[in-house]
Amino acid sequence: MKGSKLLTLFVSLVYIFLIAPLLIIVVTAFDSSNVMAFPPKGFSMKWFINVFSSDTFMTTLGISVKVAVLATIIALIIGVPAAYALSRKSYRGKAVIQNIFLSPIIVPGVVLGFAFFRFLVIKLQLEVFASLLIGHVIIVIPYIIRVVGSSLENLDFSIEEAAVSLGATKVKAFFMVVLPNITSGVIAAFMLAFINSFNNVPASLFLTGPGVSTLPISMMTYVEYNYDPTISALSVILMILTVFIMFIVEKTLGLSNFNN
Repeated sequence: MKGSKLLTLFVSLVYIFLIAPLLIIVVTAFDSSNVMAFPPKGFSMKWFINVFSSDTFMTTLGISVKVAVLATIIALIIGVPAAYALSRKSYRGKAVIQNIFLSPIIVPGVVLGFAFFRFLVIKLQLEVFASLLIGHVIIVIPYIIRVVGSSLENLDFSIEEAAVSLGATKVKAFFMVVLPNITSGVIAAFMLAFINSFNNVPASLFLTGPGVSTLPISMMTYVEYNYDPTISALSVILMILTVFIMFIVEKTLGLSNFNN
């Protein structure tokens, strides 16, 4: 009984530790004071208006969404076949190849960002947007491979072999049999990769430049010179959008109905 009470207390403290900062952000977003403080001194919606009236936030939001969507789509095109090859076949050097694909999540983000900067910007002299996009593709590929790979590990490949034995080509069997059975894994991989690309800071710091920046970088820069609740308001908007997207995805795609 005593152990159960201690466990309940520990779990409660963990929940408080996780939820309390979010609640503080929500409360301060509606503060009427010009300085971010807790508890708030009044109620005001002016900081939300300030977010939408900021050209910097709106522009960088568009860039972040564009980069995240393009990077995730390209990563899916590369990562899904790679995950299939790693899950379907056993061959010499498989572990090495797998570690290479997963290395971007092992290497510290700052180190990875500096490497991108030296190679993409200094060595290849690519444009800022192209460098940013390539960097984000490399960053999110491991998430695609890990999530899709997990779905493929639970897939019975005998159904693919049955399709081939009935006359389907390997490519047709993949698109007609394998891919529909890992739909939930692909969707989950897309969402995870998109979120990680959209929220990335360490690598983006090295790859952004004049006229091309991401929303997280703009938020960080804003906090360096301003201490009003505008960032709290923007954080609340992003949280609401995330919940809304998850709700729409659940209702339209029915992720809870997928078995894989």
